[in-house]
Amino acid sequence: MTDTDMSGASEYEVVVVGGGPAGLTAALYTTRLGHRTAVVDRGGGRAAMMLDTHNVIGVTEDVSGNEFLATAREQVEAYGADLHRDLVNDAERTDDGRIFLSGNSGSFVTDRVVFATGFSDGHADPPLPRTGKGLHYCLHCDAYMFVDESVYVMGHGDSAAYVAMIMLNFTDEVDLLLRGDDPTWSEETGRMLDAHPIDVIDADVTGIEKGDDGWLEALEFEDETRREYRGGFAMYGSEYNTALAESLGAELNDGGTVIADDHGRTSVEDVFAVGDLVSGHNQIPVAMGQGAKAGIQVHMDLRSFPRSLDEIDASGPVAAENVPGMAADLRDRARTFRDDDHLAEAPADD
Repeated sequence: MTDTDMSGASEYEVVVVGGGPAGLTAALYTTRLGHRTAVVDRGGGRAAMMLDTHNVIGVTEDVSGNEFLATAREQVEAYGADLHRDLVNDAERTDDGRIFLSGNSGSFVTDRVVFATGFSDGHADPPLPRTGKGLHYCLHCDAYMFVDESVYVMGHGDSAAYVAMIMLNFTDEVDLLLRGDDPTWSEETGRMLDAHPIDVIDADVTGIEKGDDGWLEALEFEDETRREYRGGFAMYGSEYNTALAESLGAELNDGGTVIADDHGRTSVEDVFAVGDLVSGHNQIPVAMGQGAKAGIQVHMDLRSFPRSLDEIDASGPVAAENVPGMAADLRDRARTFRDDDHLAEAPADD
């Protein structure tokens, strides 16, 4: 429970913390299903870093992450959700069992919270090349781009070794760059790595060469060698942004992600987690599916009807004046959306 002053806090049925693909999809569902919803987003995130969008049906490769997210925000806002640019710092349970969230510039009280705060990729020090055209983090998103190209993988653990071996499915030129670190992969992984045609480079990277198009062309090493690459992957682990979920009592698994069921429900009532914050493939379509499932589950928790038999026995049948269950202002917003050329004109009856 909290003694924090909650005066001035904005009240919602649902607050989604995090404005990536998972969070925005959850908000889209809860808003369209009639629940007063807010998205509180600090900005940035892994999806925003994408120069191109891959593996998302209906979204072409030339769409950047920022463009993809901007379109999603416009859609969610058009349905009636409130979007707040803010960083949530604290989450507490209120005396009446709701959830209080405080940010740098605002505060929120909600019946349900969906955490979609993701994770941050670990980086080599210094992070060369810096990002984008030559440095990548998602094998399943970007391997296709490097078919028959020379590729590096940076890292010294099991994940780096495995990614290097997996890339042999796409090209026969794969180097594993230790960058001066000692290998930390297991003995079994080391034996597997020795049996694959991968060059393990001990020397650290000292410089990069890029072409006129901005793409990586080569890396320079401290032993004064130069090796040509089209691009590659950095594998230095992840830092999951679980502090808010943990502060409400959500449990983590051994991998550091929030434990959530197939509908995003955590170990704490009214608290959901989706996207990169939970275990699974870190992919936009997967995150969107998780957001959709969580949004539907939140709706099933909050919707007014149907009333159960126990509720009917306790309070009687549903009176005509009690329906619709959706708030009047949200119904107004839905009618405006419908009448504002967002939906195609219905075909005439035969």
